[in-house]
Amino acid sequence: MKKLLFILSLSLLSFMIIAQDVVIIKHTNYTTHFSKSKKYPVMVEWWTTKAMVTCSTPLKRKDNFKPDPKLLVETDISVDYVGSGYNKGHVMPAADNLCQTPQVQDECFYFSNMIPQPHYSNAGLWKKIEVLSRELASKNDSIHIWAGAVGSVKLFGIHKVSVPSKTWKVLYIKKTKSYDAYLFPNTDKKIADVESLKVKKEIIEKLTGFKFR
Repeated sequence: MKKLLFILSLSLLSFMIIAQDVVIIKHTNYTTHFSKSKKYPVMVEWWTTKAMVTCSTPLKRKDNFKPDPKLLVETDISVDYVGSGYNKGHVMPAADNLCQTPQVQDECFYFSNMIPQPHYSNAGLWKKIEVLSRELASKNDSIHIWAGAVGSVKLFGIHKVSVPSKTWKVLYIKKTKSYDAYLFPNTDKKIADVESLKVKKEIIEKLTGFKFR
């Protein structure tokens, strides 16, 4: 009995530590689950709609990377990326935020929405899924998206920002009530096509502990 209570106490303590580490922050267009220890979001959740990506006069993109005012200390990590070799990879894409206000665009450049990614990963198939998501939203109106990262293969910068081992994305197309899920290695490894990254959403649920409903 004492052994069981000890195990339960350890499990509860581990849960409390994890819960304290991940901060949930809501902004206009997205909600981020930011890990204070890893210095990246383990999950960002948002909707992309037809209205958000089909306006006739979108704003010009401004690369205005900055700390999240709702978590200033932990997200003040711009200096860490300088010379690191990693891109500041948007989770909710900048292009999904150009049909509203400059404030909304600024919010998507908070570091609470950034994952350190090798350039090939960020500008390659990760970007292709972003484009695909906007195409799906234009066609089907509403796409519910969850995306994030897991793991830590190395640390960089004075604030010890973690480089995740994998990134992932889950799309729910409301009109068809269907899911598409993708799991990416966070490396410069050349990957043939998007289809090779497709997995069942349950695999990502098991990997991350999140449920996508």
